[in-house]
This record gives sequence, C-alpha cells and structure tokens, in this order.
Amino acid sequence: MLEQAEKRKRRSFTREYKLSVLARMKTTDNIQTLARELGLERKLLYCWRDKFEAGGVENLRRAGRPAAAGAAEGAQPDAPVAASVADPQQRIRELERKIGQQQLDLDFFRAALRQVRGQRQQTGAPGVKASTP
Repeated sequence: MLEQAEKRKRRSFTREYKLSVLARMKTTDNIQTLARELGLERKLLYCWRDKFEAGGVENLRRAGRPAAAGAAEGAQPDAPVAASVADPQQRIRELERKIGQQQLDLDFFRAALRQVRGQRQQTGAPGVKASTP
C-alpha cells in the first residue's frame, strides 16, 4: 500500500484551470458527470467551489508553500473566468477524436462477436464441445 502511495504523484492545478472548472460547474446540472469527464473527484470540485466562495480568486492557489510575490500563479489574478475557459475548437477536436476511437472499439467488438457466434453455430448446441480431429 505504501508503494502505491509513493508511485502516485500528487496532481497540481492552476488557478485558471480551477476557475474554468467552476465556470462549468455553474452551467451543468450533474456535477458527478462533470467530475468523471475531467477525471477528478466530485468532492474536489465542491472543495474548490467552497474555497472560492469563502475567499475569492486568491483562495484558489496551488497546494504547498506560496511562491514569492505570487509569480507562479500568473500575472493577472482578476482575469475574467471566461478568458480561462479552454479553446472550444480544441475541445470539439478532442471529443471527435474520442468518438472515432469509440467507433473503432465498437467495430472491433462487433467483429469479435460475429466470430464467436459463428464458432458456436459450427459446434451445435450451446455447451457442447467441438470434436477434435
């Protein structure tokens, strides 16, 4: 168990990323689906929201010791949330790539299923072993 914890690296998110996630949280009805899509735990999203509501943008700093003069977080802490949202065209391309990959997977599994069904028809009834030469 300790080895697993050592292998898993702690992820760090920028303030801009957190703001973009919070903006998406406001527009979605299902936080669990959003968390799954982003590969994050739902609890983390609510934690970011609570921190933002309690202390604003400044409360969304990275974990760990703060950098000198706030240089690590970016030059404009008052930047609008809309500016930090990822490029919509890039997101569309990413989703289209995922759809294409899913289509390839479906085609593969359909072909495998046809092959299994064909072998079952050759052997006769289900559960009957095929004769060996």
